[in-house]
Amino acid sequence: MATGAGIESAPGKPNFAFLSGGFRPFFLLGSVWAIVVLALFGEAIVGRFALPAAVDPIAWHRHEMLFGYLGAVVGGFLLTAVPNWTGCKPITGIPLLALVLLWAAARLAILYSSRIGIPAAALLDSGFLLVMASIAGVELYAARNRNVPVVLLTVALAAAAALDLAEAGGTFAPRGTGYRLAIGVILTMVMLIGGRLIPTFTRNWLIKRGVEPSLPLPMQRFDLLALAAAVAGLLAWAVAPEARATGFALAGAGLLQLIRLARWQGWRTGAEPLVTILHIAYLWVPVGLLLLGLANISALVPASSGLHALTVGAFAGMTLAVMTRASLGHTGRELHADFPTVAIYFLITVAALIRVAAPMLPIDYMRSIHIAAIAWMGAFALFLLNYGPMLARPRADGKV
Repeated sequence: MATGAGIESAPGKPNFAFLSGGFRPFFLLGSVWAIVVLALFGEAIVGRFALPAAVDPIAWHRHEMLFGYLGAVVGGFLLTAVPNWTGCKPITGIPLLALVLLWAAARLAILYSSRIGIPAAALLDSGFLLVMASIAGVELYAARNRNVPVVLLTVALAAAAALDLAEAGGTFAPRGTGYRLAIGVILTMVMLIGGRLIPTFTRNWLIKRGVEPSLPLPMQRFDLLALAAAVAGLLAWAVAPEARATGFALAGAGLLQLIRLARWQGWRTGAEPLVTILHIAYLWVPVGLLLLGLANISALVPASSGLHALTVGAFAGMTLAVMTRASLGHTGRELHADFPTVAIYFLITVAALIRVAAPMLPIDYMRSIHIAAIAWMGAFALFLLNYGPMLARPRADGKV
């Protein structure tokens, strides 16, 4: 989602490195929240902790992963990528702190929504995403930049957050529309931005190694066709999730995405995990679409497998891949995966594999869920241990 190149800071060195770039607080705090949400959910689901939220534990867990953790990553991405795209000054210091506090206030408001009410929580939750979209939109419009669709998707994500909370509050009838729309919006972001970054990073890495024949190509008409088919299938799933036609649309979109991924030649990148993980994480996109589609066509495939292929595999895998790469590049370090980074990739992939296969494994279902949860928390804990100090300290190369 963000390139490995450094961003230019505003004139004058910020007083606090942690607030010198949007990726720093949002990637760090988002990762903390990814662990906290799963831990609280686990305690709540077995009855050891009563969530003070106005929604049930499953709905809260789902909402906070989609809009809390991923909302933080989207915020960090926009605040880092937009200056790269437009040449504008990045937001730092007190203004950045205000955005972080707005995100944190939304998380607490939803956690304690039984006390402050769903409307106030929804206002803060959607408000954060709308503020991020506004900041990015103003800069992109002024620069006449082509990345405006990312802003529109952020607005759609804010709308999905409001719909999800409205349903939880009993004021919106169609069940699950909000979270399905959110998954569709986030997946579209992954397909759009990943479709630009993955072949580019792969191509650059292969050229650097002197491998030039038959290089991955940038976005072409086939990519646009595959993207349009996936968006159409996801929209159908948002409004008619159980329709048989929706199943065929999703499965067809999954096949197109699989062909798209194969065109990026990920099998040639095994020597550099920072590149390979992008291909592995993106592989969960076609797998998730296929599983979701097949769940509508055959009772043998559980819908939960498709959902977790997308959320744990594609979303968590891709965001960790991007956060590790961006943290290295934007803090002046070499773009190379060390052992802890490889362990992060391994653990999140194991978490996805087990969570997707859990309904079909020959072991106790809850035990498999616990194993997947441990792998998930381990991946994010390792990110915090390995990358937290980088995100909190000044750049290693001495640049501002």
